[in-house]
Amino acid sequence: MCRHHAWIGPPRPVSALVLDPPHGLLRQSYAPADMRGGGTVNADGFGVGWYAEAGPPVRYRSARPIWSDTAFASVAAASCRAMLGAVRSATTGMPVTDTAAAPFAADRWLFSHNGVVRGWPDAVAKLAERLPVVDLLTLDAPTDAALLWALVRDRLRAGEEPGAALADTVAAVAAAAPGSRLNLLLIDGETVWGTAWDHALSVRVTDEEAEVASEPVTSDERWRPVPEGHLVTAGPGTHHLTRIR
Repeated sequence: MCRHHAWIGPPRPVSALVLDPPHGLLRQSYAPADMRGGGTVNADGFGVGWYAEAGPPVRYRSARPIWSDTAFASVAAASCRAMLGAVRSATTGMPVTDTAAAPFAADRWLFSHNGVVRGWPDAVAKLAERLPVVDLLTLDAPTDAALLWALVRDRLRAGEEPGAALADTVAAVAAAAPGSRLNLLLIDGETVWGTAWDHALSVRVTDEEAEVASEPVTSDERWRPVPEGHLVTAGPGTHHLTRIR
């Protein structure tokens, strides 16, 4: 079912966010605490995208388990002011490739999906038909997560507010494919948006930091669960919840 984690705050090494926390993505790859819906490990690849002081986000994606990718440790020494990472447990029948691993990216955006679209691909074929043909031809991979990103990105390009783009995509896919698990994360380097839909999501906010994750990555008592069926919008010092229609 994958695990993901988005963070915004003062500059820190990527490794301090992904590899070092007691229950960070490295540990969640082999010892997740809440894999509802199937799976026991997240070993079908991983990816991390991060924002340096300027410019678009940098990405590192691999089809290997995060614990066996020795090259990532050196890359993760880079400093960042915001980050989105994910470890993957591939749904049966979906490919295990570098490009199938989140985060997906466009311009300043990074996106991740934790969950599954039920009845894939038939259940969402009508939604896919609404996308520009070029978007379908250039999907990162033939997976539910890549299509979800295409649906969200299409709404962003049309000028929809980021939180609404996530919430409206979740509502549309949930109606077309009942029983889907649709925890989505979107970040632009300044704000993180996340949806809790039939899966756990938590948020932690301080004056300097904001983070949203499938599972709390530390024992900090400021972690709070995001209620089922809600969108969370978070930045340093603030967060708010909105019910998804």
